[in-house]
Amino acid sequence: MQLTTLDYLIIFIFFGITLTIGIIVSKKSSKNTEEYFLSGRNMPWWLLGFSMVATTFAADTPLFVADVVRQNGVSGNWVWWTFLLTGMLTVFIYARLWRRSNVKTDLEFYELRYSGKVAQFLRGFRAIYLGLIFNVLVMSAVMLAAIKIGGIMLGLEAWEIVIYAGIITVIFSAIGGFRGVVYTDFILFIVAMIGAIAAAYYAVNLPEVGGLKQLLNNEAVQSKMAFLPDFSNKELLMSLLIIPLAVQWWSAWYPGAEPGGGGYIAQRMLAAKDEKNAVGATFFFNIMHYAIRPWPWILVALASIVVFPNLESLHQAFPNIPMDKIGHDLAYPAMLNFLPAGLIGLVISSLIAAFMSTISTHLNWGSSYIVNDFYKRFVKPEASEKEQVWVAKISTVLLMILSSLLALSFSNALQIFDTIIAFGAGTGLIFILRWFWWRINAWSEITAMIVSGIVSISLNKYQEILFGADATFPAWSKFPIIVLITTIAWVIVTLLTKPEDAETLEKFYEKIQPASYGWKPVINKARQKGKNLFNPNVDRSLSFGILAMVIGTILVYAILFGIGNLIYAKNLYAAILFAIALLCSVILTKMWPKIKGNL
Repeated sequence: MQLTTLDYLIIFIFFGITLTIGIIVSKKSSKNTEEYFLSGRNMPWWLLGFSMVATTFAADTPLFVADVVRQNGVSGNWVWWTFLLTGMLTVFIYARLWRRSNVKTDLEFYELRYSGKVAQFLRGFRAIYLGLIFNVLVMSAVMLAAIKIGGIMLGLEAWEIVIYAGIITVIFSAIGGFRGVVYTDFILFIVAMIGAIAAAYYAVNLPEVGGLKQLLNNEAVQSKMAFLPDFSNKELLMSLLIIPLAVQWWSAWYPGAEPGGGGYIAQRMLAAKDEKNAVGATFFFNIMHYAIRPWPWILVALASIVVFPNLESLHQAFPNIPMDKIGHDLAYPAMLNFLPAGLIGLVISSLIAAFMSTISTHLNWGSSYIVNDFYKRFVKPEASEKEQVWVAKISTVLLMILSSLLALSFSNALQIFDTIIAFGAGTGLIFILRWFWWRINAWSEITAMIVSGIVSISLNKYQEILFGADATFPAWSKFPIIVLITTIAWVIVTLLTKPEDAETLEKFYEKIQPASYGWKPVINKARQKGKNLFNPNVDRSLSFGILAMVIGTILVYAILFGIGNLIYAKNLYAAILFAIALLCSVILTKMWPKIKGNL
């Protein structure tokens, strides 16, 4: 691909704006760790909402969607669409709880909820486990996408992309801190969405594709257009819809869709001005993330089926790409190769924006764990604020280097997604229940992590023997088996080990004020000591929250499939779905004063 002067000018202007913002906020961001990791806890909902959605718009996301659509059709997206249930649970129940906790990181929660040496170990272990290992794994997926995009669109070698992309992003992330990340996320998201929409419009109107009508009438494309999997194909139905909808959303841990909130989503909720802004930010994020953003990527993926019908056609078109990097996800950047001068500069800028937004967030979030939950807590408790900020900057560089090296060993984004989902299987239920069931303790979480990892590795090792058409179990059963074994293990350990000490539990309940249903033994014990912890308002708040979650989920799915039907020219279905979305909006508006009143 040959870039023109106009393309380079657009890219350089984009870089100039983002780096300027990082430099401007660097002095305030480096003031202390509260500023560096949470921007002083004074962020409004709309800015945090844009930051959440920009962060989850990674460079690998459109490639992942292209991979899914080309292999399993539009309905294949249910593997991540079902995480909307988790998102809405966070919006109406957990956002206010996280903001009320007032912790600096979500790992600090462990010593708020649990007690003793085990709680300390869990916090320190999770700091390395999530902040370093899992965080690097996720960033490597984003870096892999950058390698593929740069290889196809710019003809760069993998090592060149790793160095160029890494240096620019790590400088911006290290100097700007969380404030720089959030401010630039607003610009990055707008640029990324403009680029995605422009790419979709041009891809659909390529001469080889022939416009939207001809695309949708193409026989190869029609087999991929359905919103739901083929019900006659049991294997596909179970793996793409039933298991994600029945099990995956509440049982699996995945960055940006953690059951009960967590990670960089929790970081943004903790940075909000108050509980209302935390709720508003997460609600806005879920609407944009699930309902609005996917369709430009889906359209490019469908168009790519016409232009590049198989992997062989991709390899023939781009012989310079190593065979181990050839996958269906490569179709997305391959389609962008047809864009004209000027537009290609904008689209490349949008992909750089997506890359920088996600990587900068993971670098800041990961370093917050390393500094606040490991270095400051266990290595050097007396470390000054200035020293902690410097350790955070060093950690940022280290995380970037490790993720870049790991990216060179992977071949496609779906492979990494499946790895993360499998390792987090079975742990999600704890993250949901630990706020509402007093009996869960630190050993519960440790057990879930260990068992989930061991079972995942063991089943992967013997996958060909255990799972498949001619094996002992059907392929779709692998994930539920991991969840079942993990859940049984941590529940047994919970009931066999001692509960957390009464003082810790009382302090947690008094501060967080979750519903009383699972905390009655703690409330009754405190009452015997003359201390009244019960508040009837929080029980009503939970009831309204669950109802609002259901309505909110229907609202977002109605918008998602309403847009899809509009694109498919099924206007009657689209009108019905938009009417349902409007009705849900009215109901939530009526309910909001009651929800708001309990915040």
